[in-house]
Amino acid sequence: MKDLKEKRCRVALVQAEPVMFDKKASLEKALKLAEEAAEKKAQLIVFPELFIPGYPFGMNFGFSVGKRTEAGRQDWIRYCEASVVEGEEEFKALSGFAKRTGTYLSIGLSERDAVSGTLYNSNAVFEPDGSWKVHRKLKPTGSERVVWGDADKAYFPITETPWGPAGSLICWESYMPLARVALYQKGITIYISPNTNDNPEWQATTQHIAIEGKCFFINADMIIRKCSYPADLNERNAVDALPDMVCRGGSSIVDPYGHVIAGPVWDEETIIYADLDMTLPAACRMEHDPVGHYARNDVLELIVKE
Repeated sequence: MKDLKEKRCRVALVQAEPVMFDKKASLEKALKLAEEAAEKKAQLIVFPELFIPGYPFGMNFGFSVGKRTEAGRQDWIRYCEASVVEGEEEFKALSGFAKRTGTYLSIGLSERDAVSGTLYNSNAVFEPDGSWKVHRKLKPTGSERVVWGDADKAYFPITETPWGPAGSLICWESYMPLARVALYQKGITIYISPNTNDNPEWQATTQHIAIEGKCFFINADMIIRKCSYPADLNERNAVDALPDMVCRGGSSIVDPYGHVIAGPVWDEETIIYADLDMTLPAACRMEHDPVGHYARNDVLELIVKE
């Protein structure tokens, strides 16, 4: 574990509602909220999964086994066009913000591959020098697979920060034990989890992983209301069947001892602030270091294909 340049990190965890199916408006909202966080001295700003252009809860885009509908295909094309391409306008705007404010900015995106056109559920971390790293979700969960492809690169990128290495796993990737260990092996002190898990069981998961990995767990969920879906979607029957509050949030921050130090917050848009004591990840590894003195590398071995 490298020596820390800074012993405290001020985090802003943004629990907000994306502008569904609208890339430009979602970006504008993200930048406005990030600006507010930067004005309050946040050093690390974290947004939820697929904040641009939103997580299409309840939709199947006309897919069933062996069949597609033309109406559903048109909704999919609309979502595809609202997805972002690495290096283009949206990336440049987010990169410019991070560079101008000297912050680290993590945000979930529906990423469209510039060559193949395949969509990926991705998380990008922008650094104060204007650079960025993108992590693509290894395995979309359940019927997400009709929208996004399996990651074909950028499996476990790490961002070196003044508070130690930071990495991310998206939503149910955190239920892939070996993927968690792949991050632990890189010495992460900050585990960023952009997700849409507004169920109570997930709260227990956040504490378990924080204890297991001896890291701060940033649990970034979003708000989505049924009334926020575009009125002119073809798949209105599926949307109309959703509850009024489609995703309730529940964002929180957990320390390496498993203590919830901020949140969870439900049913509202807010920015959660916390000052993290970055000496804790090293301090609590005295008893248990999952890939160090508490590991049995002579018995168990993880091979990661980067």
